[in-house]
Amino acid sequence: MIIPGLASVTFRQLDPAHVVSVARDCGLQVVEWGGDVHVPAGAIGTARAVSALCADHGIAIGTYGSYYKAGHTAEAEFDAVLRTAAALGAPRIRVWAGVVGSAEADAEERARVVADLRRCADACAAEGIRLTVEHHVESLTDDIGSAVRLREEIGHDALVAHWQPRELPDVAECVREVRALLPDLASVHAFSWGADGFTERLPLDARLDLWDAVLRELAADGRRREVLLEFVPGDSVEACRRDAAALRDRIAAAMDN
Repeated sequence: MIIPGLASVTFRQLDPAHVVSVARDCGLQVVEWGGDVHVPAGAIGTARAVSALCADHGIAIGTYGSYYKAGHTAEAEFDAVLRTAAALGAPRIRVWAGVVGSAEADAEERARVVADLRRCADACAAEGIRLTVEHHVESLTDDIGSAVRLREEIGHDALVAHWQPRELPDVAECVREVRALLPDLASVHAFSWGADGFTERLPLDARLDLWDAVLRELAADGRRREVLLEFVPGDSVEACRRDAAALRDRIAAAMDN
């Protein structure tokens, strides 16, 4: 089952109540809350208030998107991240696999990141929360081979996968990456970019070749996964409404196949 949702960082300029309103009005069912603006790490009162706001409007809580960078952020800071996620009622916390790309990371760097991620996974497991790692450039998940190896090195039941496309993504390559992360792929960030990436945002349906293929892969085994809109053109609510309609339509088609 694929659940359509929204990453709150899509609308950093809006307060949480407005984010929830946009999600609800766009027919989206879950919000992934960012730890930079909407629910800062350590802001327990804010986390509880946002949790109540979502419950009042029938919106599920998704991943708590932290900016904890394993192996580089002070380890003590993860405690605030974990306490905030628990207060929010988030089922998982997203962190970064360091700040060095897989091709540049030496053995010492990689071992430090792996050890910290394993420590974070242990802490999450004690609270009944899962850990997921941002699929991102300039980290150990910048390459699918490195990302898969990282999961094997951490070797923890609390660890689940995250995925998002690159600039001008090749469909076959994206499908290969998604398959490599299944069945433990819990969340996907959905957006369509042109050649200039982040600065050239396209309507989601400009890349239906990509999203139809990815959504079919995600739907095949019937497991619950969240697909979250992010980076809508112009940070526009109207663009979000349009992209949400496209996402819901393509999810329905994928689940009917």
